[in-house]
Amino acid sequence: MKYEWKKQEKELYLPKNKPELVTIPKFKFFTLSGQGNPNNNEEFSEAIEALYSLSYTIRMLPKKGIVPEGYFEYTVYPLEGVWDLAEEARGKDKLDKDSLIYKIMIRQPEFVTEELAENIIEQVKVKKSNELLNKVKFESIEEGLCVQMMHFGSYDDEKESFDKMQDYCNKNNLTRLSMIHKEIYISDPRKTEKEKLKTVLRFNVAELSR
Repeated sequence: MKYEWKKQEKELYLPKNKPELVTIPKFKFFTLSGQGNPNNNEEFSEAIEALYSLSYTIRMLPKKGIVPEGYFEYTVYPLEGVWDLAEEARGKDKLDKDSLIYKIMIRQPEFVTEELAENIIEQVKVKKSNELLNKVKFESIEEGLCVQMMHFGSYDDEKESFDKMQDYCNKNNLTRLSMIHKEIYISDPRKTEKEKLKTVLRFNVAELSR
């Protein structure tokens, strides 16, 4: 039976439209880092293309007669992004999207080893002329204690959800550790109307001592 993250990992990828406390374990990812406005940004689009090329190459290995140890049939995980702001843009009233710093990523199944990941990167480099493949990293990332919720609607309206998440922290003896946050893109913005977009919002927290 195919492993589908939407069914088997609902608590991580399909949370409710209200804040909740979760602990995110260590997962493996292909990642790419960059800076700038993601809208109409050719490099950002090429980064997404590079990550998906690698992810689908791994998933399709059995069709080429290659079955890595521990392989199972699965659905490719969604695109995720960790977002921060350059120092000079912090504290401004209006968000300067050109000053955004990002690390986008796609999670990989546990059977993907560092050796397999490196081999796949080299294989895809031969087929694709995407220069960003030279900058891809294979990382294990543990987010730990977080507050998260599902945001419905435009990315520009995320502040409403972040305000709810901050209020949840205030009421539950939690403190947000930084202004860095993660977004998980459940909807494809190319095919989905803005008001119907689904995006998981998440940031790291710690419990305050009583």
